[in-house]
Amino acid sequence: MTTAPTTDTETTDTETTDTESTDQAAAGSNVHDSVLGLLPSVDNPTPMVRINRLSPRPETFTLLAKLEWHNPFGSVKDRAAASIIADLEERGELGPDRPGRGIVEPTSGNTGLSMAAIAAAKGYPMRAVMPNKVPLEKKLLLKIAGAEIDVVRDDLCPTPGAGDGSINLARTHARANREGYAMPNQYENRANVEAHIRTTGPEILKQTAGKVTHVFTSLGTCGTVSGCATFLKEQNPEIKIIAVQPSEGHDVPGLRNVGQLDVTTLYDPDLIDEILEIEHEKAYPTALELARNEGLLAGPSSGLIFEGARRVIERDGAEGLGVMIFCDDAFKYTNNFAKHVPELLENTTPRG
Repeated sequence: MTTAPTTDTETTDTETTDTESTDQAAAGSNVHDSVLGLLPSVDNPTPMVRINRLSPRPETFTLLAKLEWHNPFGSVKDRAAASIIADLEERGELGPDRPGRGIVEPTSGNTGLSMAAIAAAKGYPMRAVMPNKVPLEKKLLLKIAGAEIDVVRDDLCPTPGAGDGSINLARTHARANREGYAMPNQYENRANVEAHIRTTGPEILKQTAGKVTHVFTSLGTCGTVSGCATFLKEQNPEIKIIAVQPSEGHDVPGLRNVGQLDVTTLYDPDLIDEILEIEHEKAYPTALELARNEGLLAGPSSGLIFEGARRVIERDGAEGLGVMIFCDDAFKYTNNFAKHVPELLENTTPRG
C-alpha cells in the first residue's frame, strides 16, 4: 500500500516504515543521508553575493563573489577532492576490493582537509604531506579530521627545477607502500579539472542567468581555472578568464605564480585571457578590507583576487558582470593575519 506524503498535522499510515517516514520528512527539507550530500552541484550551488561598498564601478559593472567556504569542508577544494576520490573508486583504486587502502596526497591544506573529511565519511585512511609554511590551523584541522600529516621543510617546497618537496615525499610513501596508499596527485589528475567542468562552471552560468562576462580566479593546481574556463568558453567564447597571481616571495597558502607551475600538468595558458600579478603584500590587508566593508570574512587568496578584479575594472572601465572565486574564509589563517596585520593583536590581552 502506497501512502501519500503527510503534513506535520497528519498521521502516517500504519504500514509506513520508519525509513519511509524519514524519506518523507526529508523531502525538500535539506536533510541528507550523510555530510557528502552537502557537496555542491548545479542544483546545490555555493552562494554568490554582490560586492557593494567596495565595488569600483557599481553603475556599470556588477561584481559578485562566489563563496566557496560554504562547501561542507570549507573550501573550493571540496569539489576536486570529491571528484578525485570518486575517480579512484571507479577505477578500483579504493573501495571494498582494496580493504584498508587509503590516500596519500601533497597539499597546502585545503585539498588535504577536503580529502580527509571525505575519506573519514567513507572509512578510508588519509595521509597528508605539506610544507611547514602551511598555517597551524590547517595542520590541526587535518588531524582533527583523522589524517596523519608529514611536514616538509619550506625550502623544499618548491625546489626550483626539482619539483615540490611535498609531492616527492608523497610519491615516496605511495611507492613504498603500494597496497597501503593510492596517490591521486591533484596536480596531475584530470578529475580535478572535471570537477569544475561539471559543477563550478555550470553553477556560474546558471546563477548569473548566462550574463557573466568575467571570471576572476587564482592559480594553484589550476584545476579551478582550467575547468571553469573550459566549460564557460564553450558556452560563450567572449567570457574573459582572468587569473590573479601573487608576486614572488609570497606566503599565501595554496597559490602559485606562473614561475611555480612546473609541478602541475593542469595549467593551460590558452584558456586564460590575462594573468595579473598583484603584490603579495596586498592579500591580507585587502581581505581585511572585505571583512570590514562587506562583512565577508574571506581568506587571503580572496583578498588578492578581489584586488585583481578591482584593478581590471578600474583600468578597463569595464562593463558587465564579473564573478570572483573566493576559495575559503579567514578562519584558517588567523595567525597569518596577525603576522601581516600586526595591529590586529592590539588589546587582545589584559591590560596592566
